[in-house]
Amino acid sequence: MSDDQEPDERGVYRIEVSGVLGEEWSDWFDGLAITPQASGETLLTGLVADQAALHGLLCKIRDLGLPLLSVNRVESET
Repeated sequence: MSDDQEPDERGVYRIEVSGVLGEEWSDWFDGLAITPQASGETLLTGLVADQAALHGLLCKIRDLGLPLLSVNRVESET
């Protein structure tokens, strides 16, 4: 995190999980774009309101039993 970003500020995240999810899961993941990969992984990408929302998404991934591969903030919402 750079010095000019507040931890609770909204931003676009790219979350990678092992396992394939269909686009029908998008609503459950708060509208994130669901992109299955040929490698058997899935990318979840979209705007996350704050750190509390991010933790909520990570809990949903955990509850589905999907191994978490990466979480990256790809741009900030200004």
